[in-house]
Amino acid sequence: MSEKRMAEVVSLADSTGSVDARGRPLRDLRISVMDRCNFRCPYCMPRETFHENYRFLPAAARLSFDEILRLTRLFVAAGVRKVRLTGGEPLLRSGLADLVGELSAVQGVEDLALTTNGMLLAQHAAKLKANGLKRVTVSLDSLDPAVFRQASGGFDGIERVLDGINAAREANLVPIKVNAVVQRGLNDGNVLDLVERFRGTGVTVRFIEYMDVGNRNHWMADNVVPSRELKELIETRWPLAATAAGYRGEVAERYAFVDGAGEVGFISSVSQPFCGDCTRARLSSEGVLYTCLFATHGIDLRGPLRAGADDAELLARIRGIWREREDRYSEQRKALGRKRSHKKIEMYYIGG
Repeated sequence: MSEKRMAEVVSLADSTGSVDARGRPLRDLRISVMDRCNFRCPYCMPRETFHENYRFLPAAARLSFDEILRLTRLFVAAGVRKVRLTGGEPLLRSGLADLVGELSAVQGVEDLALTTNGMLLAQHAAKLKANGLKRVTVSLDSLDPAVFRQASGGFDGIERVLDGINAAREANLVPIKVNAVVQRGLNDGNVLDLVERFRGTGVTVRFIEYMDVGNRNHWMADNVVPSRELKELIETRWPLAATAAGYRGEVAERYAFVDGAGEVGFISSVSQPFCGDCTRARLSSEGVLYTCLFATHGIDLRGPLRAGADDAELLARIRGIWREREDRYSEQRKALGRKRSHKKIEMYYIGG
């Protein structure tokens, strides 16, 4: 798209950007570039369902890099300023660094990040940085080999993940965040080990409450470890001081170590829902737009895009979807109880 054409597209967006029915602006776009993953984490892609014969999307069904780039420009015109590449496992997508290079050049993208399980990160970190990626988040639920194996669905490879984190540090893909989903009875006994490993390294560990994403993880509220419990546990070893949020929509509550050895974060979607400040849209690898992690349905953008819709039509569609958005599932979770008859989209399909 030429600079002149891009200016024309941007002019279609009013100065306030896109605001939903609850007053939340569109600022963040998560793009799933791959529905496949090399792990089989029970809370996301349990092996009994996603076995070796499971039929994932054919390559032709996924958005091409040119299509992702075009839609990203339109989302920027609608207000997006932060873009994150997710999966499945995004590093399974061939040539991903090339897409990073294209996206990093989009005027208006202020932050370009990647979420990965880290297994392939060491071999890609330097090129991703060279092509314009700013930072990475690595999913790592435990440093204990047996727990890691259970949490990843039977895989070994902690050292490969740690090598990936080190490679990201060397490539200056910072700030690096390590996300750990904590489940009672599985890895809640490994929390202090994670904190100790990364304290003082510049890597921030963020603990995520176990959520009822998708339909296959057999979620029960009893398995949730509230963030306040984890914070109290960490403070028995290392005093913490609250840190102010850096921007509207920041999902993690941040706490600095009083001794100056960095910080730790808590994402409390279950015990302290933050729907009221959610500014995220999610685009699946086949071009379906979702306005909530717990969405029951999405809106197809690939169809009209491939049918020849022009930029003005697609932008109007994106803005219209966002303006009608009323999602606040996490705030409604208790009221809905266990009678959730609606089928939520799977997390591997749209990223976390």
